[in-house]
Amino acid sequence: MAPKHRHSNRAHLPKAGGRNTAQNSRDKKDRAPQGGGFWVYGWHAVNAALANPERSVLRIVASAGAAEKLTLPRKHLPTPHVMDGREIDRILGAESVHQGIGAEVQPLEPYTLEDVIHAASGTLVILDQVSDPHNVGAILRSAAAYDAVAVILPKDHSAPETATMAKAASGALDVIPRVVVTNLANAMRELKDAGWWIIGLEGESKKQLTDVKFSPKTVIVLGAEGKGMRRLTADMCDERVRLPMGSKMESLNVSNAAAVALYHLYINGGNNA
Repeated sequence: MAPKHRHSNRAHLPKAGGRNTAQNSRDKKDRAPQGGGFWVYGWHAVNAALANPERSVLRIVASAGAAEKLTLPRKHLPTPHVMDGREIDRILGAESVHQGIGAEVQPLEPYTLEDVIHAASGTLVILDQVSDPHNVGAILRSAAAYDAVAVILPKDHSAPETATMAKAASGALDVIPRVVVTNLANAMRELKDAGWWIIGLEGESKKQLTDVKFSPKTVIVLGAEGKGMRRLTADMCDERVRLPMGSKMESLNVSNAAAVALYHLYINGGNNA
């Protein structure tokens, strides 16, 4: 089973590797104006960040109405700065759907493979160079919804934590462990040695996901939008399958494909092993 909350699981795990502080320079809204952090906004994302004891919160901004409803769930959080909506728009961007609440936070320290590889059962998700923060955030949300153990990403060519990812994840950024590995192929070999069965989603495959019997320890691999899995990643999979779908559409967005696959494993995995 996946940990319901990142902080409830982390206390029982070894310390992970160095903190990932990379930011997305193409999206200035995602950068905090000071302190080296980034902004999360909206009730779900902010509440999840405030509740996570591993998340360093630098400051909180809120409208008067939002401040009245806000409950600080742990000690040593900064006192919210109450300001009007126009000032919050100036900080977070007028196009951001912030619901009157935002928090400047530091990126989380990523998990290591060793933190999750020995789970007794469950589903892991590997993202092979999926770099769009919208997609990664949406996949984290689906991973949380369907009790995935963790999401694994390569250190290079993956999306860092940003406001965009946090908003798309709707709180899951602070719930689902994000494992960062230096070499994805080596990580997949280690997973196999530890008894994980690896299934890659590939649109050209003749076998469908519905044809597969799942192991109690299953890994789902998804490739980058358009490119799919890299060849070495695909070769490391125990099976490659496609999602069943009608003839009117060739493929799904990677985050939609992840949601379909995770749902299928969630309702069938335990009965199909």
